[in-house]
Amino acid sequence: MTLTEGSMNPAAVEGNVLKKNRIRVLSLGIFRRGDSIFVAEGYDPTKAETFYRPLGGGVEFGEQAADALVREMREETGLEVRNLRYAGMCENIFTYLGQPGHEIVLLYEADFADPTVYENDEMICQEDDELPFKAVWKPLSEFGINRDGPLYPDGLMKLLRINE
Repeated sequence: MTLTEGSMNPAAVEGNVLKKNRIRVLSLGIFRRGDSIFVAEGYDPTKAETFYRPLGGGVEFGEQAADALVREMREETGLEVRNLRYAGMCENIFTYLGQPGHEIVLLYEADFADPTVYENDEMICQEDDELPFKAVWKPLSEFGINRDGPLYPDGLMKLLRINE
């Protein structure tokens, strides 16, 4: 799932348009490197807002949320993940590209199987619609008001502090 205009969208997407009146279930991964987490960088031109969100994506019908995260990380990064640990859930009601969205987000702490991933500050990833997006290691202290941009979904920062 990508987060740029017309592509990397944190909401339910069909033809780059939010699905109306649908709640989307997502599975996102929290990967840590010291005080930083691995996040996709996105931009909403309607709000003129750069924002960040952990990688992952939609849970398909009949698929376990943890399996969805493994699949999405393979699709987006080409990387294997391991040691998935359920961290919590956030409900995210938001506006993106001027359209309302609603998500139930299942969050998992996880590790990359390849330790060299932790050595690079950023990575260019590929969405299944073949549009590239950038993922970066970002310190938790850089999110929020008067910082680089918000961390979504809403409630994630509180959950991260509880699970530290």
